[in-house]
Amino acid sequence: MTDDLLLTDPSAAAREAADALARLTGVERHDVALVMGSGWVPAAELIGETVADLSVEEVPHFAPPAVAGHAGRIRSVKVGDKHALVLLGRTHYYEGRGVEAVVHGVRTAAAAGVRTLVLTNGCGGLDPSWTPGTPVLISDHINLTGASPLRGATFIDLTDLYSSRLRALCQEIEPSLPEGVYAQFRGPQYETPAEVRMAGIMGAQLVGMSTAIEAIAAREAGLEILGLSLVTNLAAGMTGEPLNHEEVLEAGRAAAERMGRLLAQVVPTL
Repeated sequence: MTDDLLLTDPSAAAREAADALARLTGVERHDVALVMGSGWVPAAELIGETVADLSVEEVPHFAPPAVAGHAGRIRSVKVGDKHALVLLGRTHYYEGRGVEAVVHGVRTAAAAGVRTLVLTNGCGGLDPSWTPGTPVLISDHINLTGASPLRGATFIDLTDLYSSRLRALCQEIEPSLPEGVYAQFRGPQYETPAEVRMAGIMGAQLVGMSTAIEAIAAREAGLEILGLSLVTNLAAGMTGEPLNHEEVLEAGRAAAERMGRLLAQVVPTL
């Protein structure tokens, strides 16, 4: 079903959703938002104290989840003295709902007062040393979708899109965290081995189907961005084995405690 306000005035749609969140959660303003991607949902249980837990369908202009492993819920979580808005799931570009639906969560977070955004995802890794369950900080991205959330002559600088300050904070907490460039493909099919090799030649060490478009919208909204990928499998062609979504979710379950501990330590510092 077409969401006319989301298409015609996405800023108004975000404000309406933010007003609903304040009313439903009882939290007038949130400080930080986290988008929890495939495999990350179990880690959300360990971040902090849940103040409110909503279905996305209770909040205007959010679509129900279309992907296994995405809970389709929005939580207000107390982490130290911070109020965190936790989006358990996201709309992907391949769902065909349009770019505005993909970035509605990010724009709603900004309208809710958020100034720092944590984008997580499950992805394929090109570095053979990154075994499934390895968290990797996103240092930059390559948007291979051909899509942008920006309208018209909106020129946004993407230098240091994934904050070097926030990456340094994470590495103070966990010095072994590696960094890599993330390439977003449109999906929903997994990348071919040739596409993975192409991404590697272009400078990517991570491949997936989310995050880059959201990061652009977050920069437009003036948010500081931390990107964190969970390597759930070696990318296509790296091992010769076929890929499947259950493998992504299993890797997330196995790494949930480590990811939750990391986020619980990181969020209060943001």
